[in-house]
Amino acid sequence: MLSKFSLNPYRSPMRLSLVTLACVVATGCANVQPVALAPQDMLAQQQKDHEAARKDVEPIQGALTLHEAMARALKYNLDRRTRMMEEALAMGQMDVSKFDMLPKVLAQAGYANRDRARFTHSSTYPSEDPNTSMSSTTAERNHRTYDLGLTWSLLDFGLGYSGSKQQADRFMIAGEKRRKAMHLLMQDVRTVYWRAASAQLLKGDVEKTIAMAEEGLVDSRKASEERVRNPLEPLRYQRQLLENLRLLESINQELASAQVDLAALINAPLNQPIEIATSDLSNISDDVVKVPVDKLAEVALQNNADLREQHYNARIAREETQRTLMRMFPNLSFNYGAKYDSDRYLLSNNWNEAGVQLSFNLMNLFTGPTQMKLAEAGVALADQRRVATQMSVLTQVHLSRLQVINARSQYDRADAIYETDSKIAEVMRNRQKVQAQSKLDMVSSETASILSLLRRYQALAQVQVAESRLVATLGMEPQIGSTGDLSLQELTEQLGKAQAPWAQLRAEAPQSPGAPAAAAKSVTSTAPVAAANVTKSKGTW
Repeated sequence: MLSKFSLNPYRSPMRLSLVTLACVVATGCANVQPVALAPQDMLAQQQKDHEAARKDVEPIQGALTLHEAMARALKYNLDRRTRMMEEALAMGQMDVSKFDMLPKVLAQAGYANRDRARFTHSSTYPSEDPNTSMSSTTAERNHRTYDLGLTWSLLDFGLGYSGSKQQADRFMIAGEKRRKAMHLLMQDVRTVYWRAASAQLLKGDVEKTIAMAEEGLVDSRKASEERVRNPLEPLRYQRQLLENLRLLESINQELASAQVDLAALINAPLNQPIEIATSDLSNISDDVVKVPVDKLAEVALQNNADLREQHYNARIAREETQRTLMRMFPNLSFNYGAKYDSDRYLLSNNWNEAGVQLSFNLMNLFTGPTQMKLAEAGVALADQRRVATQMSVLTQVHLSRLQVINARSQYDRADAIYETDSKIAEVMRNRQKVQAQSKLDMVSSETASILSLLRRYQALAQVQVAESRLVATLGMEPQIGSTGDLSLQELTEQLGKAQAPWAQLRAEAPQSPGAPAAAAKSVTSTAPVAAANVTKSKGTW
């Protein structure tokens, strides 16, 4: 009977060789070679990406206002979309981390096959003679197994709960990063919008003055060729005209990219001209400098995005200390399973199993103190970063407020210079009408007037940007709700209604008797602005 099942000394090595050869062939076939991107695939993907970037973006209708530009940036800007997706991803990770606290439920099914039956030898006591032993089997060569088990670990539950708290803090950090990105985006939109508005208002005057300068340059060169004057005099005349042309061309170059930058921020077609609503050019109020700096510092310490992020990071570091401490404790796990085996030799083909297991990693006795020191060092680092960020925020509050005051002062000066230069240009125009003024003087006065107007717009933009930077430092933004749920028109209207928070902060600030009131002169310039009607209104956020 045993000879029937005796081993063949040649079968096993041959089978092993065949298996080895099959593995070698499979490995060779699985060799991965680098594949370059095909140009047609890149073009197709680029077309899809372009369509995805422009999806659901409403076209610009009419003149673009500042509030509409800000609304378009909040709703369509690609970088902001990325930040919002990161926040949504963090929320999803927080929800997923909650499942780590649940028991593990594992379902298994299998099939087992043997080329020989599982025979065993047995002998009766007291005889142990192999010749008298009997052979028997207790398992089928082919049988199926099914298993449904549940395992729950107290250590995994504690670590999962702690990890969920950390992931919730990371979700809050993603929200703070989104707020910070929104503040920076609003600053960029304000800066670029004013550049584009300046370019639009100055374009006609710049082109007209350039044409006048080039005409005067041609006349001077003709006069120089005819030698009707001293040769040095026309050369000096040409030198001054060329210098004015250089200034005018530099203005064109400075303002030429404003349209492209604005289109990139609001996700508009880059080759589409954007008409700017010049009625948005407004003067500024002095409410911001009347708010006590102590009140500004108090608000910043409560709402600043960077500081709040560091508070969350400190909580994550402290929670990591708790996780390290949990890993040093023994683990208690419970398991229960329902099992089935089709083996006909079994008296019971299905049964239930339950058990309790206690385990402890003895290496924790040696590595635990080092791990705790590392976790405590992480907590100390997070606390130090929070303290450093707090001091940096206080510094930013004082600097931002000072920048607002300086920007207002620069705007006052630029506005006064523009008024003077515009009056000079007007006198020069009147004198040219009666042929009492040279073309050089006319070009020079017009160039000076254009430069003064440009500097006025730039100074006004710097005031707006400085206020936006202060608002970002304070961590205050308009309550507009979800940009995805609001239409573009609704979002624009809400931004238009959102006023700067300075009046509210002044009302909330405690009034100390005898304290000097910080005040600044409100700008009331009424000078003409290059064919634009400037409206006098308070600045909005």
